[in-house]
Amino acid sequence: MKKLPIGISTFSQIREEGYCYVDKTAFVSKLAESGKYFFISRPRRFGKSLFIDTLREAFSCNKKLFAGLALENIWNWDRPYPVIHISFGGGVIKNRAELDGDILFQLGKISEQEGLQTGNNRTNLMGKNGDL
Repeated sequence: MKKLPIGISTFSQIREEGYCYVDKTAFVSKLAESGKYFFISRPRRFGKSLFIDTLREAFSCNKKLFAGLALENIWNWDRPYPVIHISFGGGVIKNRAELDGDILFQLGKISEQEGLQTGNNRTNLMGKNGDL
């Protein structure tokens, strides 16, 4: 019997370590083809982070993670897209300055990981986000 992925919101970990997974990857394709902007609102502990991570893996073209799933045969695995994934699950943010600082930090990490040349001395969100 497969283990339940309690507390795990990383798609790659669930797939690579053999956890039980209910295939909802067809929604990735529908979402990508049906619109431009989305607001994903669900109750706590309802799989939002896992679905966002699944989107990140699909747009990064990590095909091996989708073997045997609905998306495997309906997705274009030849064209990866840049993904900016910002998480607010790391703790309590008490004010706007902390929020801005956290977002700037995460954008800086993303630009480093992707090898992007950005204005590292930027200290405002508009400038840093515009660079990406």
